[in-house]
Amino acid sequence: MDFTRTLIIKPSSLGDVVQALPVLTAMREAHPKAHIAWLVARPFAGLLEGNPRLDEVILFDRARFGRLGSSVRATGEFLKFLDGLRQRKFTLALDLQGLFRSGFLAAVTGAPHRVGFKAAREMAALFYTDKVETPPEAHAVDRYMMAARAIGLADPKATDHLPVREESRAEIRRRLAEEGFSAPGASVIVVAAHARWTTKQWPAERFAEVILGAHRSVGTRAVLVGSTAAGPTVETIIRQAAGARPINWVNRTTLPELAALIAESRAMVTNDSGPMHVAAAVGTPVVAVFGPTDPGRTGPYGRGHHVLDRRAACAPCFRRDCLFAGGDQALCCLKNVAADEVERHLEEALKAGR
Repeated sequence: MDFTRTLIIKPSSLGDVVQALPVLTAMREAHPKAHIAWLVARPFAGLLEGNPRLDEVILFDRARFGRLGSSVRATGEFLKFLDGLRQRKFTLALDLQGLFRSGFLAAVTGAPHRVGFKAAREMAALFYTDKVETPPEAHAVDRYMMAARAIGLADPKATDHLPVREESRAEIRRRLAEEGFSAPGASVIVVAAHARWTTKQWPAERFAEVILGAHRSVGTRAVLVGSTAAGPTVETIIRQAAGARPINWVNRTTLPELAALIAESRAMVTNDSGPMHVAAAVGTPVVAVFGPTDPGRTGPYGRGHHVLDRRAACAPCFRRDCLFAGGDQALCCLKNVAADEVERHLEEALKAGR
């Protein structure tokens, strides 16, 4: 295949983009002179901008293009965007998203080689010239690397797939010092307590118990992160864990700063979340509570992480709505994970990381 001008298509989401980064590393190691571009949704562009392995970041404005057909201006801008893809004359398009939209965009490039998953959803495989077969139970990182191997790439030698910007580290250290950390990072744990699925949401009060317990036993303080949607959950945790002086940084970091914060921290406590994958990518140990999803497919990748899962016969069910909603057994897969158990795993992660 001709890698001279290559486009990686992986628009979203936060965790998925992070998990696809080893493919970029492998591609750059094999083809140091190739022009490599990445098509990404605007909210996640910060993960890629400034990456020394990338030559170009192509922004896909899903919010604006979502008005396609109902707005003359949006329709015109979308057609201009498509023409821009064609004009770049890509020789290879690698679709790691596997949906109709991403397959269509791969086809629009006109690249002679368009690679994607055979089991891609929404008939996206109709747009590919080359289809990669992967086992459904494989971890996301392994699936992406199977696609990479199918086009002749070797497993990457480097492990710094998500480079952390030095200016972001400096900013995080400055802000932590303002919060009272004499040695920024030395006693920080990051907590990502919110989940988009209610079935992934471990109870807020248990996060608070873990934060309080770790503060008493090993002297850590928690920095809570997340998007605007995490606000109510984080406010509950801040209130119930007040004695541990947790810090609310919801919506107060850019993506590069989030990566720097996590890299500077000793561990992360989380649900199945996007920041969890950032932690795994920058080498910060994770303690994660899983309910309806399978950590074998989407858990923190690599060694040194602690996952608490399969605490109910129905797990993993992969459902956004609990089968037992409204009953005594609702979210039992999560509620069967006790706070003291998570705290114990956190202490183990902290000791191992010293």
